[in-house]
Order: sequence, then structure tokens, then C-alpha cells
Amino acid sequence: MTTVFLVDDHALLRAGIRTTLEDASDFTVVGEAGDVPSALRGIEHHTPDIALVDVRLPGGNGVELIREVRSRVVGTRCVILTSFADHHALYQSAMAGAQGFLLKDVPKAQLVESLRRVAAGESLISSETVQVLEAQTPYLPPEDELLGDLTPREREILGLIAEGRTNREIAEQLFLAEKTVRNYVSNILSKLGMRNRTQVAAYIVQRSSKRPW
Repeated sequence: MTTVFLVDDHALLRAGIRTTLEDASDFTVVGEAGDVPSALRGIEHHTPDIALVDVRLPGGNGVELIREVRSRVVGTRCVILTSFADHHALYQSAMAGAQGFLLKDVPKAQLVESLRRVAAGESLISSETVQVLEAQTPYLPPEDELLGDLTPREREILGLIAEGRTNREIAEQLFLAEKTVRNYVSNILSKLGMRNRTQVAAYIVQRSSKRPW
């Protein structure tokens, strides 16, 4: 059973998500909050598998909350709820350690399936998210010491991660086993000192819209 904590200042939205998740047989909502201080206390108390977090919150914001959760609570994966109203916040959320992003008007079935993927250890970074980030980030010089340690194959896979491709899609495109791609992704994360592929994608998009790798 996957446990979820809901963080949003709109009670009706929380109620709708709670109903959707509890209608599924493999989720239980262990708590909810409408502001940052209450959310942090609740997440620390319940240590849920997933915290579903709005960007804009009373008493702080979702980015700050994710940073605190990542530093205080072991094992809780954070997913941002967004309407794409604040593109800078998307990037900051990814760099803070968010496991991915979901639109507030996401269909119920997609919400459930997406959180199942997060519970299984996957990140949620779609091509639409990348396009939004890319459109809102300025061009920066391509030189980057972090990328210098990557092999040509790792750089190729890095580019596909930044496009929002899943491990399966990368494996199919490069004619590799999915397990091999997972190993490459693990090596890339280790070399870049990052936690998940969402963070990697956001970093690359922020570095340069021309993606010079």
C-alpha cells in the first residue's frame, strides 16, 4: 500500500484527489495540509511514500517545503502539483529534489498511474514539461565542467533524458537493453551529483536551450 500526503491550500482539490486515490486499491491518504508549516509537521509525523505538493502555499512555498522534506524525511518522494503558472518554480522544484510534476487538471486515471510510477522509483518528466522550461529559460554558455566527465554514450543518453524520454524509449531508440539504460542513468546521476532524472532534465534545460552536448 502506497501512502500519500496531500499539500494544497484548496480543500476541494484535496478532497477530489483523496477520493480518486482512495478509490484505487493500492493507495491510502495518510494526511493533508493547506500550508507549509502544517505540511512539514504532518509529513514528518506520517513519513508517507509520496507527498503531493502545490507550488504556491501559505507560510512559504512548495519549493521550500520540498527542500525541508528532502533533508528531514527519509524515503518520501515529492511530486509538484502545477498549473505551469510559475515556470521558474518548476526548475527550482526539480533542483530541490522533486520527483516530477503533475498538472492540477490531470485526468484521474493518469494521476493514479503517475503516482504508481513514482512509488516504483520513476520520475515524472514529460516532453511538455521540458518545452515549458525550455521556453522560459535564457540561453547560457555551453561550457559546463559537470558534463566533462561523461562518456559520449552518456551524453547521448543525457540528451534523451532532457527530452523527457523514459528508459524504455531510450532503449528502443539506441537499441539497448532497458537494464543497460538504467545502469547508464545511474552512472550519469552519480557523476553529476544529482538525485533523479527530473533534476537532470531541468538542469540541462536551464544551462542551455541549444543543448550543446
